[in-house]
Amino acid sequence: MLVETTLLRRRAADKLGGLGDVSRWLFTDEALQQATAAPVAVHRARRLATGPGGPDVLVHDATCSIGTELAALHGSGVRAVGSDIDPVRLAMARHNLGSAADLCLADALHPVTRGAVVLVDPARRLGGRRRFGIDSYRPGLRQLIDTYRDRDLAVKCAPGIDFSQVRHLGFDGEIEVTSYHGSVREACLWSAGLAQPGVRRRASILDAGDQITDTEPDDCPVRPAGRWIVDPDGAVVRAGLVRHYGARHGLWQLDPDIAYLSGDRLPAGVRGFEVLEQLVFDERRLRQALSTLDCGALEILVRGVQVDPDALRRRLQLRGSRPLSAVITRIGSGPAGHARVFVCRPSR
Repeated sequence: MLVETTLLRRRAADKLGGLGDVSRWLFTDEALQQATAAPVAVHRARRLATGPGGPDVLVHDATCSIGTELAALHGSGVRAVGSDIDPVRLAMARHNLGSAADLCLADALHPVTRGAVVLVDPARRLGGRRRFGIDSYRPGLRQLIDTYRDRDLAVKCAPGIDFSQVRHLGFDGEIEVTSYHGSVREACLWSAGLAQPGVRRRASILDAGDQITDTEPDDCPVRPAGRWIVDPDGAVVRAGLVRHYGARHGLWQLDPDIAYLSGDRLPAGVRGFEVLEQLVFDERRLRQALSTLDCGALEILVRGVQVDPDALRRRLQLRGSRPLSAVITRIGSGPAGHARVFVCRPSR
């Protein structure tokens, strides 16, 4: 037990270090896996602190588990109380947060507070395995939305959640998709009272301190590739805001159904791919082009085409000295559609 706790604390230092000193926290493996990474939890806490309720808002974390969200809320100056249906995790939260924390044993589907913003992180694991279906949430997403329909509610969800299914449940607020260190971390449902007026979808890129919403213009044309190709952050893609992102930065799409963007200038701070050569995708022709360009290491990006990047890289048998990138994608649809490859120099 001591060895397991020590190992979990080492893992927690990377994931939760932004919450303060977690070196003496108690965890279970499953609870640590489910816990929100510190930067994402702090982002949510700050949004609650500066939201409609202002600094006096009271937040009830109704699935507080081991206390990570509560730690972020307290660290952001938000008044918060917590509850959980699991007495073991509640005891761990008591240890982790200290005796001054307001905690109680309760089922999230049976409200124990009034007037507070309710924060819920439903379990999405069963038997140690992650579950992706909307019906696998515990407590159930439909039941949560129904229970707190007249309350301000924020629900942490898997980033791959089906947005149309969420809307079918009667949810009419904002869906925010958050990324950190190039990885999409979660989707969060914000009820209408917590959402910015008119916003239905938001992408938050925490590394860049950047956000984009569906209230921004989306006039993004479709054109052949320019000097640069841009692969938008995963949060932008997952939130369905590629056109909005392109319009903001003066970019255009290569294909109306593919998330790659292009432009003659690279947006500040964005990694891009400078087009050196483009051709219809054919392994023999690609190998020749890469050999001519002295390519020895190849990053492969794929969208809309069934290509295994690792297998393709092995078959190409590159022997040069220059690191390059290959962007492989489908251009056009139906009989006119074809796979195309852009051989590029990455900006960084």
